[in-house]
Amino acid sequence: MAVPDSKDAVVKGWDAIADRLRDTISRRDGNKTVVAIDCYTGVDVGTISRELRSRLKVAMAGNVEEAMKTPEAIDSLVAPFLGGDDPVFGFLSGLTLAEFFDAEKVERLRRQVAKVESGIVLIVGCGASMVEHDVLVYADMPRWEGQLRYRRGEADNLGVKNRSADIKVQYKRAFFVDWRVCDRWKKPLISSWDFLLDTTIANEPKLADGDAVRRGLSVSAHRPFRVVPFFDPAPRGGQWMKQFCDLDRDQSNFGWCFDCVPEENSLLLSMGDQTIELPAMDLVLDQPVSLLGDAVHGRSEAAFPIRFDFLDTIGGGNLSFQVHPLTEYIQNTFGMHYTQDESYYMLDAGPDACVYLGLKDGIDPDQMIADLESAQAGGAAFDADRYANCIPAKKHDHFLIPAGTVHCSGAESMVLEISRYDDDYSRPASESGT
Repeated sequence: MAVPDSKDAVVKGWDAIADRLRDTISRRDGNKTVVAIDCYTGVDVGTISRELRSRLKVAMAGNVEEAMKTPEAIDSLVAPFLGGDDPVFGFLSGLTLAEFFDAEKVERLRRQVAKVESGIVLIVGCGASMVEHDVLVYADMPRWEGQLRYRRGEADNLGVKNRSADIKVQYKRAFFVDWRVCDRWKKPLISSWDFLLDTTIANEPKLADGDAVRRGLSVSAHRPFRVVPFFDPAPRGGQWMKQFCDLDRDQSNFGWCFDCVPEENSLLLSMGDQTIELPAMDLVLDQPVSLLGDAVHGRSEAAFPIRFDFLDTIGGGNLSFQVHPLTEYIQNTFGMHYTQDESYYMLDAGPDACVYLGLKDGIDPDQMIADLESAQAGGAAFDADRYANCIPAKKHDHFLIPAGTVHCSGAESMVLEISRYDDDYSRPASESGT
């Protein structure tokens, strides 16, 4: 998306970023400037602090995350939302970022900042803006990059040091807690960003003028736009997207593509000769009414209500056998407001392609549950043909899948999945290969 009147609104690299901040500080009145660099969870706070401290003449530097509660206290705080040892179940958190902080430690940091009489004070970390500041920078990145950093062992969950933990544990915690907390904190800050720091590509930081970013979000909400698709391997993934989307041939497969899921995808804003990448969710958070309209916003609030993704099993195996719960269950069990009705449109299909859809008449429910539990525990593979209707599928077929209906795409299928978006957790937890 091209942003009007944005020439020179972006600088790239730590030297240029430091120069731009120094220039902003020099144009302010007063002897002291507090620069707060607030961060989304997963952002490399240490690198930001180190790179800027080495380039700016800093009178004081602090990491606000050191004012958080102890990791043990934070573990206790988030535990009610994580469903114990269950690998999938959890409950969407209503926690706020302030609840992760020790009030006395925060007040002590504020007093330390107040004592500085002149020079630059640099406060970095998730929640940095809770310290009174003169310049606000927000360091952002999309969720998909956070997931990749978890996989590479490069990021911790909010307020703890757990980058060596199982990726599924980290992802589940981020999904039910961290991303909710950080989006809740970020939403009101967008209107007051002086700068956005794009940290999506770790070694290519870019600093964008806050007014230009807000202008870009406004323009995006009033005209057609697209997001950056995100492709990912999966245990049952296929080969179709690798060929037709010209993807990395060295990857074993690609099972997923998210292509209009703002919570997962990112948005590109072109400013002059530079382009920044930020979470598409920022558009939803900042421009919900303009983007969605009054009626949809009134029902969905700041959530994009529809999702589009590709499911590739051509040359792979069956998609996971699943069911999306009905509204009452999803509200009571997961804290989600809406369930997921969806459909499969067959973009391509092999001669033996099929869709499993709905249960057969006369099955034994107790035996089916026992077989599912056995498969989950590592026993024999679940025999979907024994329990579910297997419907032959061919190119351009369209299958409607109401919530509460067991379903999955069989092997040799290339599916465009169009569904009601409920911020569904089942995909990454069970299928992304994490």
